[in-house]
Amino acid sequence: MSDRSSILTVEVMDSDGSTFTLHEVCERGECHAEFVIKLVSYGIIAPVEPAAEARQWLFDVAALARLHKARRLQRDLKMNLPGLAMSLELLDEVQEMRREVERLSRQLQQLTEE
Repeated sequence: MSDRSSILTVEVMDSDGSTFTLHEVCERGECHAEFVIKLVSYGIIAPVEPAAEARQWLFDVAALARLHKARRLQRDLKMNLPGLAMSLELLDEVQEMRREVERLSRQLQQLTEE
């Protein structure tokens, strides 16, 4: 048996570029429009393109996934919006660092095999 632990990261990919209206994001995220608008104002999620009115916003799959993550953090850890913004930013940095470590590990393994 191995003592190695592995970390599984999942990236949301959307090959057809699906977008969702504010109403659709609220339905899929099981939240009110006010919550989504606040997430946008704190920079937690962002519409694909800026629009004059919130009801004209379109969101991509990545924004929807981030909304779900924000809702879980808020529900499970009772975080406020500034805390959500900071936590998600830090989680993004950790994920980026893990990708970099994995890339460097593969590169090192290739070099040691030569």
